[in-house]
Amino acid sequence: MKLAPIVVFTYNRPLHTQLTIEALLKNEYAKDSDLIIYSDAAKNEEATAGVNETRCYLKNITGFKSVTIIERTENFGLANNIIDGVTRIVNEYGSIIVLEDDLLTSPYFLKYMNEAMNIYENEDDVISVHGYVYPLKQKLPESFFIRGADCLGWGTWKRGWDLFVKDSNSLLAELKNRYLEKEFDFSGSYPYTTMLENQARGNVGSWAIRWYASAFLKNKLTLYPSRSLIFHNGSDGSGTNCDVSDEFVVELSETPILVEKIDTKENLKARKAFVYYFRYTLLNRKIKSWLKKLIGKK
Repeated sequence: MKLAPIVVFTYNRPLHTQLTIEALLKNEYAKDSDLIIYSDAAKNEEATAGVNETRCYLKNITGFKSVTIIERTENFGLANNIIDGVTRIVNEYGSIIVLEDDLLTSPYFLKYMNEAMNIYENEDDVISVHGYVYPLKQKLPESFFIRGADCLGWGTWKRGWDLFVKDSNSLLAELKNRYLEKEFDFSGSYPYTTMLENQARGNVGSWAIRWYASAFLKNKLTLYPSRSLIFHNGSDGSGTNCDVSDEFVVELSETPILVEKIDTKENLKARKAFVYYFRYTLLNRKIKSWLKKLIGKK
């Protein structure tokens, strides 16, 4: 089986990075996989110590087929670091598995990713494979497709990433011209259009909303597992792009995902499950905000 290179994007969180690497090493295909790490340079003096400590740790990583470290000499920022890194790697290798420094993997993550990427490599309707799934209540198939793309532990091929559109204004214009905002927002359950608008205005630097929009507008699909193979360890306030949150907390799967070829069409039951979860999440967020304001008035 052809194994895709694993690319990890790091910044100034040495402990998070170490936990990510240690979890990866528990995967059965780790020792046969090429690991490539992009280490972004410090944005300011405050981040320098963390970047240096992270880079010191990176130099001692072993256990993979190969380890390549790219140290940025100037600060790219998360979005530009990922866009540039993914582009370079898929152009060289033809495929890629992408992780950030705050993602913990199940021991079965690499197995699922590589098996799925081999099966769907030549399926043009499939743009990517995703390792994280929300803590859904509904029972879903072992794997399923959702229209669009996602950003927490994912893989793609050159043909998929070639569809990525960097210009958020053109994505937003097409979305609105085709009157797709409600569908883009999962039946209005999550404010993805607002996120894209904020990106277009320069208020946020998200690469992920552009990746989702690029895939969605091309009517491409992403494969998800029924049980999460990724735990997002970055919603603890330590990251530069994440707030403290427990909304996306999941239990890592203790069993492998059975990957079999399925029809390349969106699973409507799964989409409804996403909608239900997003609505619950936003309602819960509003209640917490209301309670916080209420307590603050006392």
